[in-house]
Amino acid sequence: MTATVTTDSRTEKSDRVTSRGTGGARRRLPRIPARIRQGGLPYLLLLPAVLFELLIHVIPMIIGIVMSFRQLTQFFIGNWGAAPWTGLDNYKIAVDFNAPIGEALLHSFFVTCVFTFFAVGLAWLFGVTAAIMLQENFRGRGFLRAIFLVPYALPVYAAVITWAFMFQRDNGLVNHVLHDQLGLTDQPSFWLIGDNSIYALIVVSVWKGWPFAFLIVMAGLQNIPRELYEASAIDGAGIWQQIRKITLPSLRPVNQVLVLVLFLWTFNDFNTPYVLFGKAAPENADLISIHIYQSSFVTWNFGTGSAMSVLLLLFLLVVTAVYLLITSRGRKGADA
Repeated sequence: MTATVTTDSRTEKSDRVTSRGTGGARRRLPRIPARIRQGGLPYLLLLPAVLFELLIHVIPMIIGIVMSFRQLTQFFIGNWGAAPWTGLDNYKIAVDFNAPIGEALLHSFFVTCVFTFFAVGLAWLFGVTAAIMLQENFRGRGFLRAIFLVPYALPVYAAVITWAFMFQRDNGLVNHVLHDQLGLTDQPSFWLIGDNSIYALIVVSVWKGWPFAFLIVMAGLQNIPRELYEASAIDGAGIWQQIRKITLPSLRPVNQVLVLVLFLWTFNDFNTPYVLFGKAAPENADLISIHIYQSSFVTWNFGTGSAMSVLLLLFLLVVTAVYLLITSRGRKGADA
């Protein structure tokens, strides 16, 4: 009995020592100051995103700008820092529209502008139309919404490769429908070369981009009160008057952002023409993104290609600034 009591007392003492030691160790751990914990935590959480942004966008952009001032060719790939410094010579070559390089760049720029105008306009038109049509409740609306979003959900390469097979001259689905079944053409057309290549590119870009416009406009329509439509219907307004007087004015802020995003995505699009046509795009579908790629990785003149990229960046910055300035003034005038 005595031995048992002695053993229990020793065990309690050892537990106390252990708990004190543990508590002391816990108290000795470094603590984050309250100021850092309250004010610095949001910045700490943003740190990984900032690092990835620097590694993926900012640092490559700075390197590209530096490369545009050097005569970087295939002879300096191993040590591009040893390439001769040329100053603005690469930019002079790119904007010399009387020379072959500048003339080809100007032609590619005009082709890209035409392509962007039709691709963005049609994508926006189809997206707004589909979103307005699917606002009313009817059977199958959810299924149609899901089907409309399929082109946007598909991987770009899989979708464009499928379109490339459909545009084949001899066994493609497009010529089979237009020529064999409907008889709209005298002979099967070439869609991936020649004059029709720009039409094929616009079709694929619109098919791929209009579901995004549909999704954004459909979300914007949820913020329009239904009472406005009910009151206008009581006053005798028809569907077209409601769209013109209520829907489109209410969607103006959404459409302003949507058109800008579609413009930037379409003007910079590289995946669609590259997968559809390969490294050598037809002359009528020579978008500026493909043209810069050919100037850099086909002719191995990375300095001139970098200068073209910087010029493209400056052009997009200027267009974006002017667009935002015009739209902001229009919004202030409408609010006034």
